[in-house]
Amino acid sequence: MGPRCTKREGLTRALGQSCCPTKGVLISVEPRINDRIRVPEVRLVGPAGEQVGIVRIEDALRLAQESDLDLVEVAPMARPPVAKLMDYGKFKYESAMKDREARKNQAHTIIKEMKLRPKIDQHDYETKKGHVVRFLKAGDKVKITIMFRGREQSRPELGFRLLQKLAEDVSELGFVESSPKQDGRNMVMVLGPVRKKADVMAEQRAERESRKKDVGDVPGMSDESGEAAEQVEAVEAASSSEASS
Repeated sequence: MGPRCTKREGLTRALGQSCCPTKGVLISVEPRINDRIRVPEVRLVGPAGEQVGIVRIEDALRLAQESDLDLVEVAPMARPPVAKLMDYGKFKYESAMKDREARKNQAHTIIKEMKLRPKIDQHDYETKKGHVVRFLKAGDKVKITIMFRGREQSRPELGFRLLQKLAEDVSELGFVESSPKQDGRNMVMVLGPVRKKADVMAEQRAERESRKKDVGDVPGMSDESGEAAEQVEAVEAASSSEASS
């Protein structure tokens, strides 16, 4: 294994560059465009993807200039290198937007936690169960912890029965992913959601878009109403996170 990059070299990587660990030479990972392409000829691809053929670099640059486009080297290791006519600025913008949308649509399953006592009263149980139901509906896993104190540690069956009851009560929304097990003074069980996080997020986005459309169709309603709705959703999400702690 070669030497690692320094902090300064790591910064250059974050800025779209790579470093040579032996000589410290900065190498750009951006494709070469226009007069930076220093080869005698290229295999040219048109803006619509059509194959133009192998042409001299001078002719390719001239075609790019006449079309008000950029000549971008898309396959530098090919022989000869492949270059394409395109609007490089527009291409970079669209690529950045696609990456942003992909990150936005990524579903990260969160493990929430709910703590109960083995002798919890019915009212508190229903409240805790309500939080578990909401977490499972949101596509998140829930770690249920039964906390034993004092003599309660000699009655682990109380915690086991409570976890079984909770699992049965929410069986339509979640399943037992990790069976109850003793962990020191606690007993732990993990519930997994029946619905995938990605499906839940897609449904929530569709509802938000539908809500914004309905607000926009109402006469006299401004975009501020849509922003207010988003703020309410953010407050509800924050409340949900606080409930899990």
